[in-house]
Amino acid sequence: MRRRVGTHMGEVAPSQEYGGYFSAGLPKKHDDELLETGPGTAAGEYLRKFWHPVCLSSELTDLPLAVRHLGEDLVLFRDKSGRLGALHRHCSHRGTSLEYGIVSERGLRCCYHGWLFDVDGAVLDTPGEPPESRLKDSFRHGAYPVREYRGLVFAYLGPPDRKPRFPIYDAYLQPDDDLAPYSIWHSCNWLHVQENIMDPAHIVFLHSRNNQYQLSPRMDVMPEVEFRETDNGHGCLYVTSRRIDDLVWVRCIHALLPGFFQAGALFEQGDAEKFYTGSALTRWTVPIDDNHCMIFGYRHFSEALDPHGFGKPEECGKEIVDFAPGQTMHRDYEEMQRNPGDWEVLVSQGPLPDHGREHPGWTDTGVMMMRRQFRRALRGESEPDLHSPQNGWDARATYTFDSVLRIPPRNEGDNALVAEAGHRATDIVLAAEEPPGPPRDQAIGERIRAMKEELLSRRE
Repeated sequence: MRRRVGTHMGEVAPSQEYGGYFSAGLPKKHDDELLETGPGTAAGEYLRKFWHPVCLSSELTDLPLAVRHLGEDLVLFRDKSGRLGALHRHCSHRGTSLEYGIVSERGLRCCYHGWLFDVDGAVLDTPGEPPESRLKDSFRHGAYPVREYRGLVFAYLGPPDRKPRFPIYDAYLQPDDDLAPYSIWHSCNWLHVQENIMDPAHIVFLHSRNNQYQLSPRMDVMPEVEFRETDNGHGCLYVTSRRIDDLVWVRCIHALLPGFFQAGALFEQGDAEKFYTGSALTRWTVPIDDNHCMIFGYRHFSEALDPHGFGKPEECGKEIVDFAPGQTMHRDYEEMQRNPGDWEVLVSQGPLPDHGREHPGWTDTGVMMMRRQFRRALRGESEPDLHSPQNGWDARATYTFDSVLRIPPRNEGDNALVAEAGHRATDIVLAAEEPPGPPRDQAIGERIRAMKEELLSRRE
């Protein structure tokens, strides 16, 4: 039977030349289950199980800071005794915004009638009320727990009785690393941004072949790619393995639900052997609301991660980061067109992604994997992984790494050799049983060295 060709707007004609008329009328298909993150939504309730960054420490001055996260308007502040607070933005008295409040020795005072709120929501003072009034003891203002860590401020917006332990990751424990916090605003749904990290193909094209080199020039080599689920279905990674002359560069990117991600060396030249280095970038994607999100992160700086000194810690902060042009909106339009980066390709998809118009291919395996994991988590088909340390350790182990191994090419089967090196190096990292920290990293490096020697011995 001959397939009917569309004749009306909105009827798809997949193989028809100049058929834009038919697809122009197709209805948008927003995946509300994954994309809607406000209070009471499935994704919003799941996201509220975790600690999320909400601002840079440097943004908390002697004035309150108005923010919006997970569809909720908040005000952040550091009171004069040094304590951090996250309160519902509008005063419980008559609704004035507390962003105009007065930071006090203890808590935040509304500018309108002087009501004073403590960091835990207690109403400390209601001046103007009669002395015998018990109004201030009859309720609490909305408040959330806050934690400050190495230049970022985190808040937990979930049920108080389910507050998880604040997560510490192994990448924080490197004694020679300096961490530089940064944040970037995006005018699009958070899932646009988060799932981009599981798309290794865009590294080759967007950041390398299509433009000036935005990261390492070696990233223009088409790699062997492997995708894996990790962390009992709450994490995923991809491994890219590239042939660079007599060397094989193995690079592993690791993500955890809901919005955590780490990447390795950003300026790796692939010109010298090394067996194991960890994360050069720790990052979170946090919904502001359904149409906007924030990236918060740490850039890691050390000689091991960047022996050539390409990184610039002084270029990390609010709306600025030191790698890959096109990370923020702060460029002129012509420059964006001539050298587009992540910001352009993500925001240009629109505030909410239209999954109904997508045509995913094999290169999107990691993106589809992340969506499936998130959907299972929202439906309660898997217990939430709250990023607690494993095995009684002090920190949570993560799996991001780079290895550059001296393995000369084979005349036959070299692609398989390159892929095997990446696969086995990743197995070694995943199987490590040592507690997070430098001794674990050293042990992993030695095992990868031994694996490389075993691969070389096959040639003899």
